[in-house]
Amino acid sequence: MKLKLGIVLVVSLLLWGCSKEKATEPDPLLVLFEKPSTFPNTSYKMESNPITEDGFLLGKKIFFDGKLSRDGTISCAECHNQPYAFTHHGHAQSHGIDGQVGPRNAPALQNLAWGKTFFWDGGVFDLDLFSLAPIENPVEMDERIGNVLQKLRKDASYPPMFKKAFGTEEVTTERFLKSLSQFMLTLVSANAKYDQYKAGKASFNTDEKAGLTLFNEKGCASCHPEPLFTDESFRSNGLPTDFFRNFVDTGRYRITELKEDKYKFKVPSLRNIEYTFPYMHDGRFISLEDVLDHYTDGNMANLETLDPIFKQNTKRGIALTSKEKSQIIAFLKTLTDDSFLKDKRFAP
Repeated sequence: MKLKLGIVLVVSLLLWGCSKEKATEPDPLLVLFEKPSTFPNTSYKMESNPITEDGFLLGKKIFFDGKLSRDGTISCAECHNQPYAFTHHGHAQSHGIDGQVGPRNAPALQNLAWGKTFFWDGGVFDLDLFSLAPIENPVEMDERIGNVLQKLRKDASYPPMFKKAFGTEEVTTERFLKSLSQFMLTLVSANAKYDQYKAGKASFNTDEKAGLTLFNEKGCASCHPEPLFTDESFRSNGLPTDFFRNFVDTGRYRITELKEDKYKFKVPSLRNIEYTFPYMHDGRFISLEDVLDHYTDGNMANLETLDPIFKQNTKRGIALTSKEKSQIIAFLKTLTDDSFLKDKRFAP
């Protein structure tokens, strides 16, 4: 009797141990969005579109689906590749349908919950409207939202997913856009070496420390403040406007038609900057060295709207030695968030 009782007890303990171990295994979809403790409150009204696992999965499926384009060849992921912080890696200007090339470089998709405006000129003010622009742009996807919805309705896999996410199988514009937002809102990057350093969990080497000091002292932080490394403003950084022979991009002016907004573009986040090349709104610079060379060579254009930070010296720009440039770049590379770039939740 004692032997039987002992066997039962051992088996029970083994089963309890297995169940306990299984229960503590993290579910990769359990926490889809969590505001980093160092980040400010979100700009996006999270309560208006609560993120659910089903909504996330639906948005993710749509994000990777070529049905959003006229001929089925271009998905959102075509211009937003995860290993490069959801940019169009290797393309100065993004390529769209029929091999057409647009005038701008696809911006990174990260920390969108804190975005106040979207695109280089801030032409969209609500993340829920963000996806309409590339879908209906003749150079990008060249499709109409009504046609996209019809394609999804005819695809047997979509109506059940809409039902799980929103309660019924009805495929509407609002549901379509909100599900995409739910996926994009989860693209949070806040676990770089920099973040670990600020939390006391990592240390900087000599060049990284010097780079952080220079980043603040030389005024870089005035446009790229911690922790988001963008102030969401629009500024002119003196880029010559003759990069394209037959096209002059006036930036924010295209939206506001205010003279003071000519040649101003949205300040991008520097998070994951090591992998978001080529740089600037038109992708004219291949490397971070090229970017810093522009800021130090004094060859600034658009003087009427040029940001004041570049007018502080007799020679326009920012004074930096070669050593200081390399130290700033060393610091910028601490903003690379490998866990974000390799997060399997965001892979197709």
